Amino acid sequence: MFAIAITLLGIITLSVFGLKYGVDFKAGSSVDITFKKDIGGEKAAFEQYLKDNSFGSPGITFGAKRVTLRFDDVLTDTKEKALKQGIAEKFDKDASMEVNTVDVEIAKELQRNALKAVLVASVGIAIYVSIRFEWRFAVAAIVKLLHDAFIVISLFSIFRLEVNLPFIVAVLTIIGYSINDTVVIFDRIRENLRFAKLKTVADIANVVDSSIWQTMSRSINTVMTVVFATLCLLIFGSESIRLFSVAILFGLVAGVYSSVFIASPLWFLLKSKQKTKTNVKSSAAS
Repeated sequence: MFAIAITLLGIITLSVFGLKYGVDFKAGSSVDITFKKDIGGEKAAFEQYLKDNSFGSPGITFGAKRVTLRFDDVLTDTKEKALKQGIAEKFDKDASMEVNTVDVEIAKELQRNALKAVLVASVGIAIYVSIRFEWRFAVAAIVKLLHDAFIVISLFSIFRLEVNLPFIVAVLTIIGYSINDTVVIFDRIRENLRFAKLKTVADIANVVDSSIWQTMSRSINTVMTVVFATLCLLIFGSESIRLFSVAILFGLVAGVYSSVFIASPLWFLLKSKQKTKTNVKSSAAS
């Protein structure tokens, strides 16, 4: 029910508000400012300085010695020089500033390439699982991967978190990690099928249940190890990887859930239909 609620809420927020794209996926300028001294307590003064000097209200990520500004418009050379000079005079003369600009065409190209990367990864995984197992496993795996990716996208839309290139990297990482956990369960199902006597649909259900329980401790131990590392990145990492860590954390939870409650039951559903058809044909023949 929780996954259904998140999915429905995600569809609504995506339809109404869409995603909050960072400068990587829309035209604008990103300014990274590194200070030599701690300015953590000067956020209000910094924001007021921007307003007073016609820089508007850009998105601001404020750290102790680092500030990231994200402007919706491309900064001109004059604006860049004025900003750098003002920061040196008002806050820290030793501060360094790096400006990254993305125009409209580059932003659109990045969006297309990001979508292609996710699609190519999904198709590659489907081909691998089909060869390694069978098409039913591949269908279940793709549905599970789409679920995991959409859950992360939905949560970013619901909480209005910024979507940038690290987010795409996080989604691809989630897809790769998530399929690994699913393949472990599928491999155990295939192994148990070799020694099982499948006479009814209930026999298939027992194989799936026992396979999940046999791999449960491995799945929990593995995901908890990765969650611990991700939490360390989230707590102790820099601002630049904060959203990447959040996306990974969302994806890990969704991946474990979907491996057990989506991928395996979906394979069981497809397999049970095959078993039912086989039984019907056998009865007709006799």
